Amino acid sequence: MAIREITPRQARERQAQGALLVDVREPDEHALGTPAQALCVPRAALASNPAATAPHRQSELLLICAGGVRSLAAAQALAAQGYDNVVSVAGGYQAWLAAGLPVDARRDADFMERYSRHLRLPQVGIEGQEKLEQARVLMVGAGGLGSPAAYYLAAAGIGFIRLVDDDVVDRSNLQRQVLHTEARIGLPKVASAVASLSALNPRVRFDAVQARVTADNVDALLADVDVVIDGADNFPTRYLLSDACVRHGKPLVYGAVHRFSGQASVFDAGRHRGVSPCYRCLFPEPPGEGEAPNCAEAGVLGVLPGIIGLIQASEAIKLVLGLGESLSGRLLQFDALAMRFHEARLSPDPDCPVCAPGVAFAGYAVPGQACAG
Repeated sequence: MAIREITPRQARERQAQGALLVDVREPDEHALGTPAQALCVPRAALASNPAATAPHRQSELLLICAGGVRSLAAAQALAAQGYDNVVSVAGGYQAWLAAGLPVDARRDADFMERYSRHLRLPQVGIEGQEKLEQARVLMVGAGGLGSPAAYYLAAAGIGFIRLVDDDVVDRSNLQRQVLHTEARIGLPKVASAVASLSALNPRVRFDAVQARVTADNVDALLADVDVVIDGADNFPTRYLLSDACVRHGKPLVYGAVHRFSGQASVFDAGRHRGVSPCYRCLFPEPPGEGEAPNCAEAGVLGVLPGIIGLIQASEAIKLVLGLGESLSGRLLQFDALAMRFHEARLSPDPDCPVCAPGVAFAGYAVPGQACAG
């Protein structure tokens, strides 16, 4: 049976006269917006049980999809079941939009377009994207690890990012710290970072803190965030962040790089004492002086922080969305020269002075200044 096609404007007119407009696209497509007052029923569901949508076979049904192909097939399936007043909207939702016809959308056009690829993911959708929009992340370090992590957190739509770094942009940074540019040499890294990130996504709010994380300010920096990302370049800051995250019950996304190798993990002992380890469970004591030279002394492959920083961003987004399996209890190690990943299991230290069950917070015991990894 040949199915009649009508234009979107004709469909809108028929809808105003009582015809039922049915959007037969999938739920992830519906999240991007639908024709105004359309009933959203995926094609397979409509074909398997049309009576749930239209109890009477004489009902006038206007079927629409993205481009007009699926709606034709759906109309043919209904016609085969005795529905003889079914038409397909030619050109589908794309033609509906091109004609300037009204649509229903939960959010503004910028939100829908900017995050459209997230909205198409059933695991994310509008609800997940709104979780990202409401999330607050502390990014410690706007350098090698912080640059890629912050870039992708901003692109993903994390609503608030607090950037903490006390350094200024140096020409030697540009080989790996992609937030910064030649023109910003000498500027505070947090100011340079906010300029780049705001240009990428003006919807994100930033708090630029040009300071070093210390025992005096760490509680305030963590107080109102959901996830902490460690992009620090020194051991005292790493231990301090870990202890503070245990104290405040915040997940810590850890990353470190050295020459051609890097590693990443999630330390979530604050929320899961006795189950998840903290940074001190992995490294009870910092390395001795000279045992872990910093990047300036040992060098680092420029792309390496990009790889590890993106893993950190991915873990942070998963934590916000509650998706998948985090790196908590696992240390992911990467060898760039061999292009290999290795995973080691991590267990909480039952005698850890910070995160062992029942251990009370005894103040911040920050180790002496040590060389960065």
